[in-house]
Amino acid sequence: MCRLLKKWLGFGNKTDQNEEDNMKKFLIVGLGNIGEKYANTRHNIGFKILDYLANKEAISFETLKLGDVVSLKIKGRTLVLMKPNTFMNLSGKAVKYWLEKEKVPLENLLVVTDDLNLPFGTLRLKTKGSDGGHNGLKDIQDKLQTTKYNRFRFGISDSFSKGRQVDYVLGEWNDDENSKLDERLNVSVELIKSFALAGVNNTMNQFNGK
Repeated sequence: MCRLLKKWLGFGNKTDQNEEDNMKKFLIVGLGNIGEKYANTRHNIGFKILDYLANKEAISFETLKLGDVVSLKIKGRTLVLMKPNTFMNLSGKAVKYWLEKEKVPLENLLVVTDDLNLPFGTLRLKTKGSDGGHNGLKDIQDKLQTTKYNRFRFGISDSFSKGRQVDYVLGEWNDDENSKLDERLNVSVELIKSFALAGVNNTMNQFNGK
């Protein structure tokens, strides 16, 4: 008997309802390093985007196990926003813990991260891929034992001289980037909402490359 018919006849059970509820729940993870000295660095764009979303929705993060967490409801969907407090290269531990705790399906996970291979402010949503040398993604891949999870890459460009990659990534935004950042953060928030409401494929078609 199909689920809708069972529900109509009154035979739906609690397990079915829980599964439906879980499909409407999303874990949005912003990657970054904890501490004030990292707050405005390029590597912390994941934190910055989630902070921007929380600020727009007038909600505040709470420090819980392995991360700062807050939930947001949008049109019947629940978005659990999480910033790992494990430092970047141990992000996978926090992601795995909160996926399991909130019973979020893997396909409803979205990891927000910086990307050196994209021009500044370019947005790219992908459903799978390599870690690209990114320590946070590398640990998530290791802990989840898969490369098939959604990741939202925010371009920070590769405008650094040879041997200066670490300084660049852990450096702060320059004046030109800062002047454009608010608009890019706003579009990033719309991408995250679209991911939960319209699905990954529609969101990729609408936002990738913009």
